[in-house]
Amino acid sequence: MTRLGLEQWLEAERDQIVLWLPVMLGAGISLWFVLPDEAAWATVLLLCAAGGLAALAVGSGGRASRALAVGFVSVALGLALIWWRAERVAGEVLTRPVIVAFEAKVVSLEPLAARDLVRLRLAPIRIVERMPVRRGQPTVLPAFVRVNLAEKDVPAGLTRGATIGLRARLMPPPEPAVPGAYDYARVAWFDRIGATGRGFAPVTIVKPGEAVGADLRDRLSRHIQARVDGSAGGIASALATGDQGAIAEDDAEAMRRAGLAHLLSVSGLHITAVVALVMLVVMRSLALSPWLALHVRLPLIAAAAGAAAAVGYTILTGAQVPTIRSCVAALLVLVALAMGREAMTLRLVAAGAVVVLLLWPEALAGPSFQLSFAAITAIVALHEHPRVTAWFAPRGEGRLPKLARWLAALVLTGLAVELALMPIALFHFHKTGLYGALANIVAIPLTTFVVMPLEALSLALDAVGLGAPGWWLTDHALRLLLWMARTTAALPGSVAALPAMPAAAFGLMVAGGLWLALWRTRWRRLGLAPLLVGLGWALVAPSPDLLVTGDGRHVAVRTAEGGLAMLRDRVGDYTSDMLAENGGVDGAPLLLAEQPEARCTRDLCLIERVAGGRRWRVLATRSAYLVPVRELLAACRDADIVVSERRLPRGCSARWLTLDRPMLARTGGVAIALAHGMVRTVRAPGDRHPWRLPPSLKQNHLFKGTRPARTGVR
Repeated sequence: MTRLGLEQWLEAERDQIVLWLPVMLGAGISLWFVLPDEAAWATVLLLCAAGGLAALAVGSGGRASRALAVGFVSVALGLALIWWRAERVAGEVLTRPVIVAFEAKVVSLEPLAARDLVRLRLAPIRIVERMPVRRGQPTVLPAFVRVNLAEKDVPAGLTRGATIGLRARLMPPPEPAVPGAYDYARVAWFDRIGATGRGFAPVTIVKPGEAVGADLRDRLSRHIQARVDGSAGGIASALATGDQGAIAEDDAEAMRRAGLAHLLSVSGLHITAVVALVMLVVMRSLALSPWLALHVRLPLIAAAAGAAAAVGYTILTGAQVPTIRSCVAALLVLVALAMGREAMTLRLVAAGAVVVLLLWPEALAGPSFQLSFAAITAIVALHEHPRVTAWFAPRGEGRLPKLARWLAALVLTGLAVELALMPIALFHFHKTGLYGALANIVAIPLTTFVVMPLEALSLALDAVGLGAPGWWLTDHALRLLLWMARTTAALPGSVAALPAMPAAAFGLMVAGGLWLALWRTRWRRLGLAPLLVGLGWALVAPSPDLLVTGDGRHVAVRTAEGGLAMLRDRVGDYTSDMLAENGGVDGAPLLLAEQPEARCTRDLCLIERVAGGRRWRVLATRSAYLVPVRELLAACRDADIVVSERRLPRGCSARWLTLDRPMLARTGGVAIALAHGMVRTVRAPGDRHPWRLPPSLKQNHLFKGTRPARTGVR
């Protein structure tokens, strides 16, 4: 394309250029997450500065040069923002598990009724007692810790702001167990959580917390769950307060497999429903007065009431980042309505994304941000397309054709959203529901127009003791929603599973999708190229034949039939599900000892796999008991890969790869594709992101009044 042609194209797309501002901000944030260290980040900042100046100098002030200059500045701003944010939230992190008795202030508490747990965010005040002191134990605790308590161990009257005394086993925030798994260490860093663990009874309240209204969210959740039993009550409380703790895991998994999990998280759908209901009630109520209807701008008052409802609902549901993001978007829509502008446009979506990225740049890396903005971008971009707009424009026709057109619009919108969300779900969760578009056609209207109004009416009637009929209807509507989720999840082929895909493949799909959604001229079709290349790359990426967790305890091996088999007979549900997901398997893994290609004793397993034209022999220890040295050395010499959770003798070296405790301490979890000889590790050499090398708390002095030294490389 010539320079003149480029200027003409940008002139035709001038209304769309501003939409790329949040994309460039996001690109800078993504570069910070992808690049390994300070030198690389500083290099990008310098290159962006040079690129911006060069664009202005060479372009002579044309639209292309200005757009390039703004793009370079936006990338640099995004990288600088996330770098500054990571430094600003820096805090000490435990380096090893400890058992300690301490006093702490309760910052927040979240009931998990389905698991009989209560999750506390605590700000430690002082250590009361620690287990027998060992070298390296801390004299103080991190600024914030997260502790789970059994529901029966929570003292009565515990509220936010209370000071409690308890004993807990604390450990560092865990990194991904295997490549592609959930990285809680990164999330905890930005949340300023320096340790996680489990608390033990007795738990005592040293100082009472906030009194009236402090536990409104908890009391409202308990009130709702007392009116509606089981998972239906859990969904009802999730819609009202954002508390999902009472939803049984089987039902939560059914919602995920059916593509309905988004209904459980307070998001734009729920904020929109609340704002719309409040605006409708306020508008209708005020319109009953002829004087107000003639002399006052009722839509403006209704919009103000809707804004207040959005903010109040956000606070009630915990003011989490996804909810705040949805609230900001709703407020922008209300401002647009008050100004007489079109309510939903891509510019509005871009403005909301810029606000979130400026305030919480780390949100870009999480699935919540990606899923919500991908969904709303797909919906608005689809309905802004001229052909779609013309197709679904109002026209004089009968009720039946009008209903058919509305249903067609709903189906088309659902398909667009599912296609937009599928790569994101596969990248983060390694599986996606295939029937979500069809299930959402019924589930979204049922939730928005039946469940939430019924629940709001029931809560209002409870004030005068007349809410029972409303709760009965709400219960049946929610059970219908659960039945839909279970039925959809049980359908053959309801879930597509895929192993952890390369980040570059995901990046290509995102870039291609944005190119298709944000441009309007025929050049938008060029976005199909990176989209299809990324999709093909993700589909042909080799599945791991061997998954080893970072502690070396758990090993999953690909069977000849394509499933996964676990080394140990007793494995927790979380570990089993995590390994199955990252291995691209839908369902529970098998037991390795029961496979014909494995020979296992209580202490060792030897597995033979044919891959890449050769036979691989994998040896793994499966107990903490020591194996006779001669026997172990002989087995190691005959193995291509040896895996152990403990340090192996010096002579125990595999022919190709040895993964024992010292090696796994350097690599973290490992995924191996035998046919390609490809090894992926959680920890990359040279990775200096702060949650990989955090400032740690270590014991230097045991005397009272001494200050602990800060160690660890930053």
